[in-house]
Amino acid sequence: MLERYAAGERDFSRQQLSGINLSGANLRGAKLAISDLSAADLSYADLRGSDLSGANLNRAKLSQANLQGANLKTANFEGAVLRGANLSQTNLSWATLKAANLFEATLAGAILFETKLSMAVLPDGTCLD
Repeated sequence: MLERYAAGERDFSRQQLSGINLSGANLRGAKLAISDLSAADLSYADLRGSDLSGANLNRAKLSQANLQGANLKTANFEGAVLRGANLSQTNLSWATLKAANLFEATLAGAILFETKLSMAVLPDGTCLD
């Protein structure tokens, strides 16, 4: 996948990428809509302006990832670790962040319309019921 990205390909929609290690990868502007990234390691990845709408990111590791301006609409982040991630200017409408860890994440300007945050750890360390 990284070789294809380096060659200029950006559309990786509807891909089965469960458990993939993309830690530190540059995937800026990639289209990963409706892809299965469950249990993937995207820690420190550059996903600015990417499209992850409808993606399955259950139990994914996104610590310190840069998702600024990404489309995360309807994505499922259940049990994901987003500790210290940059989620500013993202669209998280109708996304599921149930039991996600958002400690020290940046959410400035994020759209959180109908976002499900039950049992999540918020950026300030508050745990929701």
